[in-house]
Amino acid sequence: MTLAMKGTSRQSLAAARAFLEKKISSLESAGISKVSTDLLSMVAVFDSNIALSRALTDPSRKTEDKSELVKRVFEKGVSEPTFAFVKELIALRWSYASDLVRAIERLGVETEAAAAEKDGALDRLESELFAFTQTIQNSSELRTVLADRTVQSTAKKSALIRTLLNGKATESTIRLIGAMVDQPRGRNVEAGMRDLAEAVAARKNRTIVHVKSAIALSKEQIDRITKSLSAQIGATVRLNIEIDPNILGGLSVRFGDELIDGSIATRIIGAERTLSGQSA
Repeated sequence: MTLAMKGTSRQSLAAARAFLEKKISSLESAGISKVSTDLLSMVAVFDSNIALSRALTDPSRKTEDKSELVKRVFEKGVSEPTFAFVKELIALRWSYASDLVRAIERLGVETEAAAAEKDGALDRLESELFAFTQTIQNSSELRTVLADRTVQSTAKKSALIRTLLNGKATESTIRLIGAMVDQPRGRNVEAGMRDLAEAVAARKNRTIVHVKSAIALSKEQIDRITKSLSAQIGATVRLNIEIDPNILGGLSVRFGDELIDGSIATRIIGAERTLSGQSA
């Protein structure tokens, strides 16, 4: 789901996001969630029918023909706001058929984030996704179950997620994780969770930064780190803080593919390597 579109597709994604925002701005959270569910269910249809996405992104095909095709496939299965949005979506130009599908998935997740925001629960959604990611990392058994891609297990995954999280997480969290594990699209569960977190963070132009500290940080320290990182990254950031005594002191900061490791443990390892090299 991580998007690195260029040229035409990037411009089309921006236009689609703006149009979708207008469509959902007047809806209540339940209606917004329905649009999200519609979009994510459409991804499964596209993944099972590559010819469909190719037909809808064929620049030689008339927009009217594309609209008729969309109507035949989706009109009865999605809400009116979703259908109106999809007609606008296929009128845009996409560099690759896969870009259209990736855009639909990304916007589906962002729309669920918008529903959570409408309910004042966007921060909680972000926190719950982070917490579930840690749960996966700490449970090899759960990771194995969610990685099983046999037909029999796939049908049970979202039901398992609901059983695990019902009463412990928001409906937005349950829906997004359930959709991701049912439709992994070639990702392992850890990569899928990272993509969800990134898309949700994008809702408020945030960047999620993972911070490891040997001790709990004060509110003043958190505020200072947040302000500094926001200035460096060029976007408002949200800190997910993990207490890890193994780093001894200092901080280890990761955002995206970037790692700023200022932990004492890493400095010691570096010093040991230097001394080892000098004595060799």
